[in-house]
Parts: sequence; structure tokens; C-alpha cells
Amino acid sequence: MTPVHPPPAVLAVRGGALALAVAALGHTLWNGVVEPGHALAFGVLVTVGELARWGALPGEREPAPLGAAGALAYALLGRSGGQDTAHGVLQVVTVVAAAQLLASVPHVARGSGPGPDQAARRLLTVAFAAVCFQPFHHAGRSEHWFGEGPYFALFLLVLLVLSALCDAVLAALTAGTSRRYGPQLRDELRRLSGIGSAVCATGAVMALGVAVAGLWALPVLCVPLLLTQVSYRRYAAVRTTYRQTIASLARSTEIAGYTPHGHARRVAELSAAVGRELGLGGHELTVLEYAALMHDIGQLSLVDPVADGATALLPAEEQRRIALLGGAVVRQTGVDPAVAAVVEQQADPYREQQTAARIVRAVNAYDDLCGEGVKGPLGALEQLRLGTGRDYQPQVVEALARVLARGGPTRVGAG
Repeated sequence: MTPVHPPPAVLAVRGGALALAVAALGHTLWNGVVEPGHALAFGVLVTVGELARWGALPGEREPAPLGAAGALAYALLGRSGGQDTAHGVLQVVTVVAAAQLLASVPHVARGSGPGPDQAARRLLTVAFAAVCFQPFHHAGRSEHWFGEGPYFALFLLVLLVLSALCDAVLAALTAGTSRRYGPQLRDELRRLSGIGSAVCATGAVMALGVAVAGLWALPVLCVPLLLTQVSYRRYAAVRTTYRQTIASLARSTEIAGYTPHGHARRVAELSAAVGRELGLGGHELTVLEYAALMHDIGQLSLVDPVADGATALLPAEEQRRIALLGGAVVRQTGVDPAVAAVVEQQADPYREQQTAARIVRAVNAYDDLCGEGVKGPLGALEQLRLGTGRDYQPQVVEALARVLARGGPTRVGAG
């Protein structure tokens, strides 16, 4: 089996982070640790934050927000208890790298350690924040330009926003997907409004709190983010359970023999990829995925199953009836009514559909046509293009073609 090599951008990010960590460690070992008490305190904070990722759910955007906030706070620390600090950029990198390495030991032993890309992103983002702040502070420019009042706090927030943007750029580069960089970056920028905002705000508050009250401020300021992390973890667990329930309900058509095995999952995965290609995100993408999972639920009302569950090959009136029945079933499950609306619109002309319904219809038809065994992926796409006058939106079909051309999810065993 041919090994899969990471893209050049991923290798560049990993190599840059490794080179920076080695250089920082060598510099710190050669010159000694400045203000070891502060280095130890923030190192322990980052380590505890990284260890708190234990039990993080797969795909969680920021499984160690306390560690991220502590690292950013150390990068933006200019004073402690009213006295100027003297640590520099390379010591910040050394402390964060050492903390991440120490915290990774139990995770690796358990087989669930953070990936190299995530660690590299964290290191480079913190280094960016430190480079933007530490030289200005040591030269006295930040105090001269912004003083010690609200303008200085605003300055820190601006630096944190820039650091968050840096992290988003690196996350898009190291995403490891076949998606284009633009849509991937848009997804990362959207996610900044979630736990990323709490991380940035807490990092700024920690830096300001330590500047006034000293290191005693750290444990007090950690509590809100710890509570936020616990609440976020519980919320993510509820969402995961909710999605698993919907996926189980969607499989009822497969168990009953109305649709081929894996059809709903394939349509959901490919629909989500097409939705991201078209710029959907957040709640829109969630509604699209749930609707794609449940798009065939109306077939349970049929006395005789459709051959291979291929509703795309049925007359328009029969497609419409199944779609309306499916929407009625979805409404009875307590799922978001927006999901039912998408299911109900599947058989409508695309000009009367919302974007999610256009995507589900096109992707469902693609999977159905591939299932015929004679058209295959290329033939199925050609058939969709022939139907762009009424049934399928041209932009959706072309987005589907781009996703497939980049090696996106395809029908198992197709053509």
C-alpha cells in the first residue's frame, strides 16, 4: 500500500514549528530561564489545560481552551504585580513547547495524544502573539503609545484577534482535507465566534490580571474558562448523541429494505462536502446534514419498495408524495423544523428550493444513478447536467463535480 505523504503546506508548518521549538529551547538552555517563577506558573497552567483535553470528543475545535488561553496570556505578559517582566519571545516558545510535550505523555500512552499539526499550530500562534507584543513592551513603546488604561487593553485584544486569525490560517493549511483553501478558511473563521472568543478574552484578562495582582490572579481567572470548558464538553456530547439518534432513525429505511446499505450516510457525507464547497457553515450545514440523513424516510410509507431505493428515477408526482410524507415523519420526531422543510422540498423544481434542498436532491440523484451500475460517477454527473434546466441547480452540480474531482466521498463500488 502506497504511503500517503502530507501536503507541502502541512510539512512546512510542522517543520517551522519544530525549528522554532529547537531554537527556543537551545537559547533558553544557553542563557538560563528568566523569572523562573513566572515560567513555572504559566508552564503548569498550560500543562493542566492540555491535560484537561482528556476525554475530548473527536473533531472538537478547541479541546484545550485553558491551555491556549494560558499560553496566549504568557505571550502578552508585560508586567506582574506592577513590575515589568523580562522574559522574551523565545522563552515563551520554550515554556509552551515544554508544557505541550509534558502533557502529551499520558495522552500518547493512552493512544489519544494531540496530533502534530495541532501542536504546531499552537506553538506558531503563540510565537506570533509574542513577536507582536514582547519587543514593543521591552522597548517601552507599548506603554508610550497606549499607556496603562483602556487603550492598552484594547491593544491586547487586537493582538489576540490577529493571533486567532493566524491560527485560523494555519488550521486551514493543515486541515488535511481535499477541499479548496478558500472554503476551508471560511469555515475556520466562522468557528472563531465560538470557544475561540472565550479563549482570546480569557487570555487578555489573564495578562491584565497578573499585571495588576501578580500570579495569584491566575487560579481565580482560570475558573470561568474551566466552567465554560465543562459546559461546552457536555453540550458537544449532547449534540453527538442527538446526531447518532438521527443517524439511527435514518437507517430504518435500510433495515426495512427500502434503500441500499450506507445510502443515507453517503448522501449526508457528500452533501456536507458540497455544502462547504458552496460556503455553507454553522447551523445551515447542520440542517443540511440532518436532512440528507433523513431524506428517504418517506419511503417507509410505500407498500412496495422502489428498486434499489432510487427515488430519483420515479415520476415527479411520486417523488413529491414521498418527500411530503418524509417531511411529515421528520416533524413528528422533534427534529428542527428546518430539516423537515428541506426534506419536503426535494421533489420541487430547484428554483423553488432552498440551497440545502437543492444539494440533497442533486447528491441523492447522483448516488441513485451510480447505483444503476451502468452510468458510474461520470455518467451520473452527465445525467445531472442534462437535468439542470429544471431539476438540479447548475452551481450545485458543478460544486459536486469539484468535490468528486478532488477525491471527495464517492459511492462504494460505483462505476
